[in-house]
Amino acid sequence: MTPWNALVLAGSRPGGDPFARAAGVSSKALIEIGGQPMLARVVSTLRAAGAARIAVAASDPPVIELAHALGCETLPAQAGPSESAAAGFDLLGAPMLLTTADHALLRPEWITDFLADLHPETDVAALLARRQSIERAAPGSKRTYWRFADGDWSGCNLFCLVTPRAGQALGLWRQVEADRKRPWRIVGRLGPALLLRYLLGRLTLVDGFAHLGRRAGLVAQAVESLHGLAAVDVDKQADLELVRRLI
Repeated sequence: MTPWNALVLAGSRPGGDPFARAAGVSSKALIEIGGQPMLARVVSTLRAAGAARIAVAASDPPVIELAHALGCETLPAQAGPSESAAAGFDLLGAPMLLTTADHALLRPEWITDFLADLHPETDVAALLARRQSIERAAPGSKRTYWRFADGDWSGCNLFCLVTPRAGQALGLWRQVEADRKRPWRIVGRLGPALLLRYLLGRLTLVDGFAHLGRRAGLVAQAVESLHGLAAVDVDKQADLELVRRLI
């Protein structure tokens, strides 16, 4: 792929994040793992994977200060991840890799493998991992799974807006964002035929994702990660303890 840029979502919840406060910091992105704030780990990995420009979407002053110290551009975090992604896409353009500051285990090879698997015609892509891969790599880790005909899947907090047209997917993302724990509602947006296929266990993730893309006038690709740890981010204390053990 041509030179690509990266956006790191590092916003905080309205009113602050109790998990971050319990860790003694103002924002989750500042929690230290292996002697480094999570944001620093993510930025270092993106650079190692080949990112040309890196921007951080954040509103917490210490996070913004750290991002500048790491040589990143910054932009204000918006009300939700999809809106921050849209603002970042306006700044960085395509192709743009999107990830989160709590993806502390992120490795360069996960990114390069993801980008290498993109089809030439793809506009937007998401990386996902199967339950078996995740449970093999991180036994006992609790993740949110979507059940499809080809298995149970969990997102890996890695997306790629490959072409300028990919911006059209961000409006659809806002809808998906609201229903991310209720996949039947997401599939239901595609019409009764596909919803019936999903409910009968006959809809694969790849087909469902492709249909969502077509609804937005795009070629959307779901890419499987063979690295189960790619689906592990730091959302709660159990995740933090797991990631610290692994690192």
